[in-house]
Amino acid sequence: MSSIFFILRPRTGKDHTLVPVLQATPIFMSNKPRVVKDYERLDPDIQEQIKLTYPYGFAKHLIQYKNAEGKFVSALPLETDDRYYLVRMTLIEAKQIIEDDDDYDESGELKESVKEEYEEKYGDMDYLTITEGEADTGAEEEEEAEEEEEEEEEEE
Repeated sequence: MSSIFFILRPRTGKDHTLVPVLQATPIFMSNKPRVVKDYERLDPDIQEQIKLTYPYGFAKHLIQYKNAEGKFVSALPLETDDRYYLVRMTLIEAKQIIEDDDDYDESGELKESVKEEYEEKYGDMDYLTITEGEADTGAEEEEEAEEEEEEEEEEE
């Protein structure tokens, strides 16, 4: 049995009280290589698979883990048949990527024509699970992002 790959930390609510975090299901992986990269440095095919997996944006799907230096890092997870990706990005970067990407509409949702194109291209890949929901507008998370940045500044 493999070890757990990441650890989630508790978050604080708007009134600075601890918000209970649901017990995260540990991700046990076989011998898949783990790839930790920035979104911009990923192969375009992997970027397209990420968009198909997260058609409503990335912000609500970020996880946090401790890196080799013991610092908390946020990332977007993606598991393929042969690799497990953690795509490094902050909450602000996650929103900016969606805002700047022409494949997403003004509401932050993957355009239907793009979604159909990617589904046709990657439809035979069993590992792709499209997340349901609504677009990540980020309004409720902006205050959380500011608090997160303050915490990081205090740690340094």
